[in-house]
Amino acid sequence: MVRRTRNIRHGAALAAAVLLSAGLTPAAFAAVAPSAPGPDAAALGAFWTAARMTAAQPGDTGPGDTGPGATGQDESTGARTTEPTVDGPRPGEVIPPSKSFDGIPQAGTFFWTDDSGTGRTCSGSVVRGPGRNLVLSAGHCLKGYSGNSPKRHLAFVPQYHDGLTPFGVFPVQDNGVYVSQEYYDKGEHAGAAYDFGFAVTETNQDGQRLEDAVGGVQLVTGSGYAHAPVRMIGYPGGAQKPLECLSKTTKWLSDDPADPGTFERIACAGFVGGTSGGPMLVARPGGWGVIGVIGGYHTGGNTPQVSYSAYFGSAAQALYKAATTGAPPAGPAS
Repeated sequence: MVRRTRNIRHGAALAAAVLLSAGLTPAAFAAVAPSAPGPDAAALGAFWTAARMTAAQPGDTGPGDTGPGATGQDESTGARTTEPTVDGPRPGEVIPPSKSFDGIPQAGTFFWTDDSGTGRTCSGSVVRGPGRNLVLSAGHCLKGYSGNSPKRHLAFVPQYHDGLTPFGVFPVQDNGVYVSQEYYDKGEHAGAAYDFGFAVTETNQDGQRLEDAVGGVQLVTGSGYAHAPVRMIGYPGGAQKPLECLSKTTKWLSDDPADPGTFERIACAGFVGGTSGGPMLVARPGGWGVIGVIGGYHTGGNTPQVSYSAYFGSAAQALYKAATTGAPPAGPAS
C-alpha cells in the first residue's frame, strides 16, 4: 500500500547496515557488579504481574492523561485520539508503515496506577548518564509525578513485551522526576516546546543499575530538525509489543496559537495513545542517539499517522544536567 522509491529502499538498507554495526546489545557494555537491590524493586516486581501489565491502559489518551498524578486522568483536551485540527497527514503524503517487534533493551515503558487502581503506561528510553539510571520520556507523561506526589507503583520496564520483564523492574526514585519549570507553569499546550522529561531510577530486583543492565542511548541536542533515517519506537496502549518505524524528521512551525513553537515532525503509521515518550533514534558512532520523543505539538499529534517532538536544545540540555547532578526537581506552583 505504501509506495517506495529506489532512494528510500537504498536509504533503509544503508540504515539497517549502520544500525547493525552499532553493536547495540547489552553485551556491548562492560559488566558491572550489581549493588544492593533498591528498596522498592522487589515490591514493584511482585505488583506488576504479567496480568496487570497486559491490562494496563495508555496514560496519554483522552482527554489525555497527565501521567502518574492524583487522578491518572489528564486535564488537557489535546489527546492523541481527538479529532485532528491543523496537524496530521498532508494530501498525498506517503506514510511509512510501522510493525510490531520484541523491542530493544534501551527502550521500554513506564507502568503506574491511577487513583482508581487502573494500570497506565507511557513509553521511554534509557539515556546515558553518570549515574547510569536515567530514562527519557515526554513531559506530559511524567509531570503528574513531581516532588512529593504520592508514588503510584511507578516503575520503568526496559524492553517490555508479551507480559515479560527481561531485565527486571526499575522503580523511579522519590523526587526523581525532572520536567522543566516552564512546562509546569505554561501547561501542556502553551508549554509544548518543553514537553520532555527525565526519571531517575533505583536498581532492579537483582541490584543492577538500569544502564548497566541494558546500555543506553546518547542524548543529542542542538542537532537541527531534519534527520534521516530515524527509527521511532513506541508502546501502544493495550498492545503486547512495541512498534517501530523507519522515517525522517522535518521542521514543523506550529500554526496553532494554542501550541506555539517549532517542532520535529515525523510520519509513521499506527502511533496511538501509549506511544508518547517513545524515542526518535538516529545511528551514531558507538550506538544510538535520541533526537526527540513523541510529544510536544498537540502532545504528540492528533492522528496516529503523524507524530511530533519538542526540539532538544538548550532547555533539554539544562534539564538533563539537573537530572544527572541531583539538583532539586521543578514542580507545579503551590
